[in-house]
Amino acid sequence: MPVFVLCGSAALFGIDRWVSYQTKDQLYSVSEEIGKFDVAVVLGTSKYLGKVLNDYYSNRIDAAINLYQRKKVENFLLSGDNAHRSYNEPWTMKRDLLKADIPEDNIFLDYAGFRTLDSIVRAKEIFETDNFLIITQKFHCERALFIANFHHINAKCFAVPGPTSHSGYQVRLREVFARAKAVIDLYIMRERPKFLGPKEPIHGEEVVSNNPVISNKQ
Repeated sequence: MPVFVLCGSAALFGIDRWVSYQTKDQLYSVSEEIGKFDVAVVLGTSKYLGKVLNDYYSNRIDAAINLYQRKKVENFLLSGDNAHRSYNEPWTMKRDLLKADIPEDNIFLDYAGFRTLDSIVRAKEIFETDNFLIITQKFHCERALFIANFHHINAKCFAVPGPTSHSGYQVRLREVFARAKAVIDLYIMRERPKFLGPKEPIHGEEVVSNNPVISNKQ
């Protein structure tokens, strides 16, 4: 095997382990460990994979509903991609929370959460929350928290289960490369969110945006 392949593989493995180590004390694995949070950021993903319900999605939403019902979370910031009219992650999540009788006044939407970096940074800079709970799977939690720590954002993450029908090996393998890209984006490219725009604080007077991509209400 060529030396550069070995070096590259070692670098990827090292970054992967570094991200996990840096965030290990910011994870919750069971809901009983979680205290009260004013805001939880639910990271978006597609609800269906083809015609099959996506376990990554359903487990995040079920966890959000459970935490609200147990009075551990008061407000939700639903952050995801709003690529086109037929694919709108925040609005899809909102519909499912409304079905669970979570009040609309407690739900805020971030349509510009195109990447994890966008979702985390915008939560602080646009929605003005700096002590929030992230809801997603463990591997995603670790990268999201790594990004939050780099930007000096106070965050914890509830690591919800992944799929039960398969191991998620391919998703976890992609995560190794996603973490390497995150390190490059943060430390070398100094990437910022694609959109910022006017502030839309979760608490306080709402700022109405003329750009539907970054408006927090629909």
